[in-house]
Amino acid sequence: MAQLLIVYHSRTGGSQQMAKAACEAAREEAETHLKSADQAGPDDLTAADGYIFCAPENLAALSGAMKDFFDRCYYPVLGRIEGRAYAQMVCAGSDGENAARQMARIAQGWRLRAVQDPLIVCTHAQTPEAILAPKTIPDEELMRCRELGQALAAGLAMGMF
Repeated sequence: MAQLLIVYHSRTGGSQQMAKAACEAAREEAETHLKSADQAGPDDLTAADGYIFCAPENLAALSGAMKDFFDRCYYPVLGRIEGRAYAQMVCAGSDGENAARQMARIAQGWRLRAVQDPLIVCTHAQTPEAILAPKTIPDEELMRCRELGQALAAGLAMGMF
């Protein structure tokens, strides 16, 4: 059975809600594992057939905890996961594009294959209070996350990716 790994980092809950929504839908199609970035490691990556990476954009960059995950895993799996499918989701206060670019560059180094454009959810949090506040992702945005998870898992299960 195809295996999908979803790795996420979340400090205020937005990315976690997105990752959980993708996971719930993906489980209808394939064996799916949801792991926080601090718990995921190289063995999780090599065991999976495809990936969803989900993180917030902090200070116009990929969150530190997600970057730490990539730093810890990059060389141990280099040359071992080429060609596998991945997608990414970013929870951002403004545009999220830089975090998406950073994840795409890391995935390119691993020779992963992007199977869709980054899904960026913008919370429009612009003040220190709003940025630090717990997030509630709207249902229509969570539906987009579910669709991404289900589509990627279905593609893995059918052997498309």
